[in-house]
Amino acid sequence: MSRKSVLEVRDLETTFFTDEGKVKAVEHISFSVREGEIVAIVGESGCGKSVTSLSIMGLIPNPPGKITSGEILLDGRDLRGLSEREMRKVRGKDVAMIFQEPMTSLNPLFTIGSQLVETIQLHEKKWFKKNARKKAVEMLRLVGLPRPEELMKEYPHQLSGGMRQRVMIAMAIACNPKVLIADEPTTALDVTIQAQILRLMKDLNARLNTAVLLITHDLGIVAETCERVIVMYAGQIVEEAPVEEIFKNPQHPYTKGLIQSIPDMRFKKETLHSIPGNVPKPGSIKAGCRFAPRCGYVHERCTMKNPPLYEANEQHEARCFLLEKSGGEVHVESVAEG
Repeated sequence: MSRKSVLEVRDLETTFFTDEGKVKAVEHISFSVREGEIVAIVGESGCGKSVTSLSIMGLIPNPPGKITSGEILLDGRDLRGLSEREMRKVRGKDVAMIFQEPMTSLNPLFTIGSQLVETIQLHEKKWFKKNARKKAVEMLRLVGLPRPEELMKEYPHQLSGGMRQRVMIAMAIACNPKVLIADEPTTALDVTIQAQILRLMKDLNARLNTAVLLITHDLGIVAETCERVIVMYAGQIVEEAPVEEIFKNPQHPYTKGLIQSIPDMRFKKETLHSIPGNVPKPGSIKAGCRFAPRCGYVHERCTMKNPPLYEANEQHEARCFLLEKSGGEVHVESVAEG
């Protein structure tokens, strides 16, 4: 049975207005996430992953940032049309977010319990404090934290990094959101705790049927956790496909480079593969393919025109002229060239 799309992002463009002019951090991207699905957005730092997630949450600082185009549909409702007051009701209840560093997301002056109870009561007005507290304890137990009743009385600094991240997950799923956005949720954690957090997220996704949008730069995490992958580069989507397809048959040179950069313990290598150069500063490339300066397949056309998304197969598309011979152009997006 096909699953319906819970979140649909259509032609999203997010621009920052700086002293140096307009900078497009996200350029006309479109994707969807279905109920119960885990979708990854991957790419190096500076590719626009976090700006995409903050745009969905309505948390782009204005000024200097602003969503300048597109729709963000949650169950068919365009979040862009909501006032800030209406958006506050949506955040946490319908769409929730786990940030990279839990210590900066939790208030150090309040106990874990008071922050969890406040989150629950904010969206469940009919709940009395006693019921909200009981729910908070249940959520801490659900995310695998020991002695939840005692943890309710403790402050963030008394918990380890992994425990704080579990608290953040408990807070995010307390109101059973339709979509959970996890922005690099394991970045500050050691490898063992990373694995535990990822298992927890997969388990909760299966139990609660919550759609998950995972923002990461780690393809190892993607391989173990996700169903579908969106690869971003310099504010654009350059490839999208199911996980197995991406790893077996990557189509964009950037995706190929990312996969080749993954260490393989089966083979001893003197040096690891790396992609030459760096992600360009947003807005610095005025014409042509954004990846052209770093690409081993570049030709003259790549420096003159930005390629559209082409179809490799029904579930797989990539933004590269190498696919043009297949004749499977998906849609030509109106990307400004200067």
